[in-house]
Amino acid sequence: MYAAAIENYPKMVGVVKLDLSLCGEEYSGDSAVVASRIYGAGCYGSEPIFVAREANNSTAEEDDGYLLVYVHNENTEESKFIVMNAKSPSLEVIAEVKLPGRVPHGFHTTFVSQVDNLIP
Repeated sequence: MYAAAIENYPKMVGVVKLDLSLCGEEYSGDSAVVASRIYGAGCYGSEPIFVAREANNSTAEEDDGYLLVYVHNENTEESKFIVMNAKSPSLEVIAEVKLPGRVPHGFHTTFVSQVDNLIP
């Protein structure tokens, strides 16, 4: 499971990867964290969304794909779209695109497939 790391809602300071099989009756919030990325001072992101590397590959490992987030830097007033390797222990950034405008804190990351016939 991937989740936003929240400092002061809606300011999401990073993303964490959780292995829920590590959660037992004595659950501690940190015990299930197997990977994480903090965006840096003054940087706040959106909810992460997972995209499989191969959407129709039923034999792929469950974390074989990418995490997508929007991040806004309050210090520079720049926003970026960031792609991370979902398998990496540091959630390695593999691509980032500077955006022409600001992305607001707490932005929800929802994408709709053309298969749903909702996009012409």
